[in-house]
Amino acid sequence: QVTLVQSGGGLAQAGDSLRLSCVASGGTFSDHSMGWFRRAPGKEREFVAAITWRGGSTRYADSVKGRFTISRDNAKNTVALQMNSLKPEDTAVYYCAAGAWGTTQSAYRYWGQGTQVTVSS
Repeated sequence: QVTLVQSGGGLAQAGDSLRLSCVASGGTFSDHSMGWFRRAPGKEREFVAAITWRGGSTRYADSVKGRFTISRDNAKNTVALQMNSLKPEDTAVYYCAAGAWGTTQSAYRYWGQGTQVTVSS
């Protein structure tokens, strides 16, 4: 059983940067690929970014490509999402997830509690 605890997020203005972190406990962190998803108001939860267990491969949603960067530190059991050039449409609750490699929610077994990110124009 892997428990994911998120931190970071909050309020930002368009063009600002924010960083989300997610710390895992229990299980073996390095066994899992990690992902970030988000749910905007009135919308379904969607894929944002993913990174393989060793960190050798990453994948991003088109909407965040070039602005967001996912990284992981297996020694510290952490995964981070650096969000630059934020836009109002990035406003959402962000979730980290651990599981198999993929861009669909079904690939991930464990989920963080969610962190609100609000970007004003």
